[in-house]
Amino acid sequence: MVPLPLIAHRSPESVFAWRDGAPIAAAHYLAEVQRLAAAMPERGHVLNVCSDRYRFAVGLGAALLRRQVTLMPPNHTAGTVTELLGFAPDAYCLTDHPADDIDLPQLAFPPGEAIGADVLAVPRIDPQQVCAIVFTSGSTGRPEPHLKRWGPLVRNVVGEAARLGLQAHPERVLVATVPPQHMYGFESSLLVAMQSGASFDAGRPFYPADICTTLARIDAPRVLVTTPFHLRTLLGDVEALPTLDLIVCATAPLSPQLAREAEQRSGAPLLEIYGCTETGQLATRRATQTGEWEPLPEVRIDTRDGRTWASGGHVEQAMPLADIIETVADGRFVLHGRSADVVNLAGKRTSLAYLGHQLNSIEGVEDGVFYLPAETADDGVTRLAAFVVAPNLNRGALLAQLRRRVDSVFLPRPLVFVDALPRSSTGKLPHAALAALAATHLAKHAGPQR
Repeated sequence: MVPLPLIAHRSPESVFAWRDGAPIAAAHYLAEVQRLAAAMPERGHVLNVCSDRYRFAVGLGAALLRRQVTLMPPNHTAGTVTELLGFAPDAYCLTDHPADDIDLPQLAFPPGEAIGADVLAVPRIDPQQVCAIVFTSGSTGRPEPHLKRWGPLVRNVVGEAARLGLQAHPERVLVATVPPQHMYGFESSLLVAMQSGASFDAGRPFYPADICTTLARIDAPRVLVTTPFHLRTLLGDVEALPTLDLIVCATAPLSPQLAREAEQRSGAPLLEIYGCTETGQLATRRATQTGEWEPLPEVRIDTRDGRTWASGGHVEQAMPLADIIETVADGRFVLHGRSADVVNLAGKRTSLAYLGHQLNSIEGVEDGVFYLPAETADDGVTRLAAFVVAPNLNRGALLAQLRRRVDSVFLPRPLVFVDALPRSSTGKLPHAALAALAATHLAKHAGPQR
């Protein structure tokens, strides 16, 4: 197979990335990759925890040159690192900041800047080379590894680049609130830029003011790559959004109300991405125009033997999906929620995703989630709980609004007000974190509630 370039569709002097409003040229990136590759130890696996997105990209390129596999676990806790060592005993950690809490051999990102007057050739990578191993978080048991080869990854993000219009508009700059160490950020804030000619900002602004500051100092068409959680927080905190060319959103269901508000206030279309760790991204939709998802080029979504499968395109082998999907015309599909989220109470059926959508659509709710306890109540009946961040609402008012939206059998008992939900850096709510929150709060709410 023909080797594929590390970066594509750009000249040496073209902008590869931005840091603090200053451009970094593609030639400079290639020089940094060569310098770091020469400093890397003789090992097979690297945990790249660089918080600077550009330095993460340098580490990724250098690892590919050294034929080292980048490990991408769901987190960097001591337990996860121990699991990684069991999987890859030769792993070491590449970091651009002190990482004393990670018990691996450390390689600090080289200080200073690479200097090279020569124009370096763009490295070409074997399509079959394993670029990364991404691990599913797994609510129980050990995280499952999923190999990501360079060829399918490139094919994936080339299809995404076309869908996002980056090939037609390579001057666009991606500003992401999600880290590059997770699959969505890896694909949609980094690889898609590397393979389309677009550029990206090196930072990861999290708070609304930081997002606006980062966008404001880039004098180019801007694309915001974010999550529903980050987007809701941004819209709730900022009166005037910087003008955007496009918003890209993923990791959780996006309400049509939030999509409409984002488009109206930013002046940009919002494109949503559907996918999972096992397959990578699979489809896109514009929620303000349709509820149907359009698969990426050559990707097929079909149902057989009572399960929904993804295959074709960049998906190397047919993969079952954990979602309830209804296929419609022309290969498109409608997403009805995760199979594990289906709830049956008193002969009635719904999903936790639908209930969460209704809860978060209530004015005054900043964040919220429904939870199905594993245990039944003393009377043998399973009851839903909900956790909500709504500082300006009381329980009675919120339940009254919710009663207008969902069947009374699905009303949460209890409804627990909290200061914040334990979301990850990508805006997701890990099952273990939600279970810990429930263990802390549910026993306290057996009596009177707010």
